Amino acid sequence: MENCGTIWEIVGERANLFAFKGTYYNSVDHKGRMSIPAKFRDMTDSPSGDHYVLARGFDGCLYLYPLESWLRVQQKIAELKTISDRRARYFMHTLIGQAADVKLDKLGRIMIPQILLDLAGIKKDVVVIGVLDKMELWDPEILKKYEDNQPESYEDVAGQLLI
Repeated sequence: MENCGTIWEIVGERANLFAFKGTYYNSVDHKGRMSIPAKFRDMTDSPSGDHYVLARGFDGCLYLYPLESWLRVQQKIAELKTISDRRARYFMHTLIGQAADVKLDKLGRIMIPQILLDLAGIKKDVVVIGVLDKMELWDPEILKKYEDNQPESYEDVAGQLLI
């Protein structure tokens, strides 16, 4: 029981991190602008709350990081051994080369660069999913295919990962 205080300090630190959760449906206008769900905008209570980094995600989506979350990702990337590891260089080149700094406008929208819209197959409709420290932006059809093509059920995966 003497370590109990330490555990709760860690839990408290994690509670201060962003905890985006939920699914929202949105659209991109003809200029490539998309509104960030108001609930998510309200969560970024920091000096840089209107600054985000939009990057290539996995499985066909885009990741939208609040600046503070992106800085943690960037630190991990900076620690990769890119001089000697070809895979690390490729990963860094691809992720950073396609990432974009975006800022909320007065209406709570971000501008998504065309290259990232094309990469994710987003034409108009967008599914925005909160995933703890970031948001995922999906084309609805690509998300449906991703979910339908999982080799295991949600229950099986949860049972394996959480136990």
